[in-house]
Amino acid sequence: MAASFTRLPRSVVVVAGEDRRTFLQGLISNDINKVSAAQAIWSAFLTPQGKFLWDLFICEEGDRFLIDVEADRAEAFKKKLSMYKLRSKVTVELDGGLSVFAAFGDGALAALGLAPTAGAAKGATYVDPRLADAGARIVAADPSALVAAGLSEAAFAAWDQARIRLGLPDGGRDIEVEKGILLENGFWELNGVDFDKGCYMGQELTARTRYRGLVRKRLLPVSFEGAAPAPGTPVTAGESDAGEMRSAQGNVGLALLRLEAVRAGKALSCAGQALSYSVPGWVVLPEAE
Repeated sequence: MAASFTRLPRSVVVVAGEDRRTFLQGLISNDINKVSAAQAIWSAFLTPQGKFLWDLFICEEGDRFLIDVEADRAEAFKKKLSMYKLRSKVTVELDGGLSVFAAFGDGALAALGLAPTAGAAKGATYVDPRLADAGARIVAADPSALVAAGLSEAAFAAWDQARIRLGLPDGGRDIEVEKGILLENGFWELNGVDFDKGCYMGQELTARTRYRGLVRKRLLPVSFEGAAPAPGTPVTAGESDAGEMRSAQGNVGLALLRLEAVRAGKALSCAGQALSYSVPGWVVLPEAE
């Protein structure tokens, strides 16, 4: 596909103030000290029990962090962050004047002057921190710079299908809020969690899941011939539970699958139709017990 862009259903929360780094460091799964004008990160905000709440794309522009978060839950995220401010010298604002765009397809990174390295940034224009093959994300008031760079506008569905084929989760569409576990959803391989950064909210479950080998499911790309099953529709292997569907676009989707069924190569079905799955090259499946 030719280099294209689309507007994403995401909003931008701005965190500024002299304590912005220490404030965020104790709240997110990744190391905020990695973020600079030349580097963006992907991260998660968890419950105190270690379950997923929001996924976050964070870049730095001047003396502030721009946090790209799901649009329909952005206000709730802003309020949650504000609860933890206490005496910290930070401001937390939802900037309705900024939008989030994705640039993807052949030559998209080159058109934007970005090296094909996950997270490589030029301020608020950066390579997807999860996987360079996913293209770039851009925080801007409008897409004029993308048009000037020679990118053409595409439907959201085109980007969504490309994302799904790569096996990349899209926030709460794919990771069940207050239930999802980071390592079942690729946060380790996709640079979304730092095991050396020190304490953060929800750290214990994430660390225990890794060091005790407790990953039992994985979010994987699936394909089907008929209509897309609704999110949450059970996936079965014969009479056995094998997981559930998450987001879908066209005839592809993502499903949270039990590794027992994947390792056994069992035939899967969902909503009365056959379901085929694939394991992207970036995925590291744990060894069978």
